[in-house]
Amino acid sequence: MEKMIELIKNRSDIGAGTRGSDLGIDAIEIAAINKGSQYFINYPFVDVPTRNSSIYQNDNHPFAKHIQQIYEQCKQVASTVEDSLSSGNFPLVFSGDHSSAMGTISGIKSAYPDKQLGVIWMDAHADIHSPHTTPSGNMHGMPLAAMLNEDNIPCKINEIDESTQEFWNKLKRIAGPVGKILSNHLIYFGVRDTEEPEDLVIERLGIKNYRVEETRQRGITDCVAEALKILEACDMVYISFDVDSMDSELISDGTGTPVPKGFLPREIVLILEEIIRSGKVICFEIVEVNPLLDNKGNKMAEVAFDILERITPLIELKSGN
Repeated sequence: MEKMIELIKNRSDIGAGTRGSDLGIDAIEIAAINKGSQYFINYPFVDVPTRNSSIYQNDNHPFAKHIQQIYEQCKQVASTVEDSLSSGNFPLVFSGDHSSAMGTISGIKSAYPDKQLGVIWMDAHADIHSPHTTPSGNMHGMPLAAMLNEDNIPCKINEIDESTQEFWNKLKRIAGPVGKILSNHLIYFGVRDTEEPEDLVIERLGIKNYRVEETRQRGITDCVAEALKILEACDMVYISFDVDSMDSELISDGTGTPVPKGFLPREIVLILEEIIRSGKVICFEIVEVNPLLDNKGNKMAEVAFDILERITPLIELKSGN
């Protein structure tokens, strides 16, 4: 069956610690327009309504800020992704902050409940905190813990209330049972800024992280081949690309939590191309472009769009367009 790329625009940014990633999608579109590209009118799209106005409301969940609204947002993202996949499309998801991945992963599993999902997480951060371990309470640092059903109680530092626990459990159960992914079906690329509770749970679960220096030393082809071997039992793969996986000093600070010594854009393209060639990728998500923090104009969005342009023909080829 031929698949059409469908753009899913999720401008929610309430899971981040700073505002502005809700404008990331528009910044990428502006980058396309300035480049003379027709990209954003070439494909059908869905706009997911947001709950960003909740930032003005009092929030009573200090260890999972705006968790009720994020739960509602992720339910809607899950439904949108499920509908896209069920219609035979390839959902290309643009999101503000990375808490969105709870919705995206839930939507994929809802569309294919009997298939094993592999996750490639390209990020400077592990995003595997829970409300029990988070130092900030920002939920863009928690999506993988929710999808793995991993509270990391041995590293607990916070006493959370019943309401937070209730919504945390609801997030895990969006569109299906808990444990949407298995720890041995999760691969990190570029993670380099973590806290001790994350380091300990990553070690305990045996999650592979291809660090920037390892990828360069061994070569991208070998590392990706090994990663795909680890995910051999998976029927399908979701790639989640946080732009802070790239080197902030060489590109820009146009993301919520910039970290130096990351990947170069050409390395990101090569990694993505190698993974997409596997033929297993059914969904791609790009997150955390924040033009309000960009110290070089709209540089991060421009780089993100250049990457997107480079990989799209391969997505079309591998998804049967």
